[in-house]
Amino acid sequence: MSTPTISSLAFLTPGNFADDDPYTGLEETLQLFEYGERLGFDGAWIRQRHLEHGVGSAAVFLAAAGQRTERVELGTAVIPIGYENPFRLAEDLALADVLSRGRLQVGFSTGMPHAELLGDLVHDGDWHSFDLSYGRIARVIDHLRGDYLGGPDTVIRSPGNTQRPRLQPHDPGLVDRVWYGGGSLRSIRWAAEHGLNLLSGNIVTGEGTDDFTTAQLALLSEHRRLITSDRSPRVALGRVIVPFDSADATTRARYRAYAASRHARTLTPQGPKRTLFAPDVVGTADQILEQLTADPVVAAVSELRLELPYEFERADYEQILYDVRHSIAPELGWRPDSALLHEAGR
Repeated sequence: MSTPTISSLAFLTPGNFADDDPYTGLEETLQLFEYGERLGFDGAWIRQRHLEHGVGSAAVFLAAAGQRTERVELGTAVIPIGYENPFRLAEDLALADVLSRGRLQVGFSTGMPHAELLGDLVHDGDWHSFDLSYGRIARVIDHLRGDYLGGPDTVIRSPGNTQRPRLQPHDPGLVDRVWYGGGSLRSIRWAAEHGLNLLSGNIVTGEGTDDFTTAQLALLSEHRRLITSDRSPRVALGRVIVPFDSADATTRARYRAYAASRHARTLTPQGPKRTLFAPDVVGTADQILEQLTADPVVAAVSELRLELPYEFERADYEQILYDVRHSIAPELGWRPDSALLHEAGR
């Protein structure tokens, strides 16, 4: 079995806040991005969630995060494309990316959580007949490419300027930093055919197997087989990893109870879509390393992303990031950026 070699380390956080005090939770999430950057993490990602106590607009949040950090990649996993206007979303993402000096990593999905409540509020007309799936993501990507609108002689005039019209600000590098969160063979094939980077997490569809590892390896293999673009798209693996080496006894017991409450779902496919869940990786650093080094999916990728649990607090998240950075990631071959280490040693 291959030994894992992780070259990029990131984390994904839910961005929780209290119903009666959203500012505190959002500010703590921004502070977590800052903390992760100080630890040397390569990426900090936020979930986008609608109607919940979380970030409803990843572009807005990441624009703020870009002003609070300097080096770390800023990701969103994932934007449900069915609720978005492709051109307006592309404008927001391009603006946030320019403000961060080219650090955005943009993840999409085709799911529509709470569609029965939100569909009519977001769309005018019979939205059930709209293309709210892969074609809508393709439209965002087309806009990010910055093709001019109208014919070769079409111009727009504004005070002090005459120009050919296209999405502004035009940011040519962002189109190569688009990701797709794929959990089925169909979605993997679409992402590969369009040359997108791939996010593969702890949830996949069981197609021809009841085994999570077998299913996920098949997805990664299919993505690599179908890639035809000139560049090699990135592949990042998400895992719920909860070390408790520096946690107190009460916190350790809470972490164990959390993992136990979710274990049953990992035993058999769930629901009509045969959803498969990876077990949470919870324990001491040594126990976690034993599981990760035995996981053939971890050995098949070079980018690892910690998926932080929804239910935890800021102190928990910081303790998890600290333990992973110091006790786990280096044993998987990861090293923080050498320039960052030099700066920290000043």
